[in-house]
Amino acid sequence: MMDNKTFIIAGVIVALLIGAVAVFLASGDPDGLESTALVVQGQKTITGATPTGAEIHEETAGRFSYSSPMPDYSLGESLGSTGGLIAIIIGTLLAFLVVLGLAYGIKMAGKPIK
Repeated sequence: MMDNKTFIIAGVIVALLIGAVAVFLASGDPDGLESTALVVQGQKTITGATPTGAEIHEETAGRFSYSSPMPDYSLGESLGSTGGLIAIIIGTLLAFLVVLGLAYGIKMAGKPIK
């Protein structure tokens, strides 16, 4: 049987491997919510491919808005798939650290104060 530390390390390695493979297998043509938004905005037809350079435009005046530090899971056009791979690794490790921090906080909240 595996101890907790080995199990966590194995889980992070598996998550990184899945993320690394996903960069090269992912479709460049958006689907789901992003594709629907492009159809609603008239930039794409339901059965057609997404035009090059199509961007979702949203009216954000007076509303909450943000910009992603790694839009579309990349670090820029110049890095290509390598940028996507780096973005996936950074995102996976950051998500792991957030969950680890939350777990530690919950664990500490359950301990009695001395």
